[in-house]
Parts: sequence; structure tokens; C-alpha cells
Amino acid sequence: MLLGNAGDLRAVKGITRVIAGFSAGGSDYDGGAESVMITFDPKVISYGRLLQIFFSVVHDPTQLDRQGPDVGRGYRSDIFYLSAEQRRIARAYIAQLDRARVFSQPIVTRVDAFTTFHRVGLGQQDFMLKHPELRYIAINDVPKLAGLKRLFPASYRAQPVRYP
Repeated sequence: MLLGNAGDLRAVKGITRVIAGFSAGGSDYDGGAESVMITFDPKVISYGRLLQIFFSVVHDPTQLDRQGPDVGRGYRSDIFYLSAEQRRIARAYIAQLDRARVFSQPIVTRVDAFTTFHRVGLGQQDFMLKHPELRYIAINDVPKLAGLKRLFPASYRAQPVRYP
């Protein structure tokens, strides 16, 4: 599973690996989207539940080419599916959210086929875990983790998955 701007999923039970990088391009300069490649155990957490967490606490799916203070096409909301089943589930979930008018603005999250993934260097892997003192992390990431713990307590784990 690949998701744009979803590093906070490291604290979700069932996630076994998270690798930061860019999908659909080599970097944000050539059309790539900042994203994470996520490996998960479907016996512990379903793809549908991961989407629910992604849309509930990880990011704002109504922001076009932006996530919080980060602006540009490389910060778009995107789900890169690996199978027709993932595509179907992601599109159906977005349609369900739209029908229920869960968000006050339209959802702009894209659902694109996986094409390429380029991992970032070791210094950028687990960035949030390595730099908890940064103001950016305190303002943008810590509240997401608190939301995960509050909204999905059974899925939260205090010791997040680290880069292999």
C-alpha cells in the first residue's frame, strides 16, 4: 500500500514496515508525490481500516496540492493502489465519505495506479521519530498521533514501527 503524506501510520497496530519516499516520480520536482510505502498484516488490520485512519487523522483530504504548511503538487493527497481490489475499495470509501458529507469541502484525494517508488535517504527515514523536538513536528504531527490514540485506541501502539 502506498499513501501520500502518511508517515503517522507508523503508530498503527498491524503496520509492519513504513518507508518514506516519492511515488509517481523521483521527487516533488518532477511530479512525484511525497509518500510512504506501507506493509501491513491483514490479519491484524484491514485495508479498509487503514483508509479510515488515513482519512480521519493522517491528513486533510480536501486540500489540493497541500498538506498543512507544505504546498505543491508533491504534497497532494493520493492513494497509490497495488491491485484492482485496493482501487475498488479506495474509490468506494471516498464515494461513501462524499455521500455522507463527512467533510465540508470536496475530497480531492486521488486514487492512482502504483508506477514507481523512490525511497528517500536514511536521514529522512523516520524523520518524525528522530526529531520530536522540532516545532514542525510538534505542530503538525503530534496532534495527529493524539487523534489516532483518541479515535482509534484499539489500533494505536505506543512504540511505532521504525525503518528497517
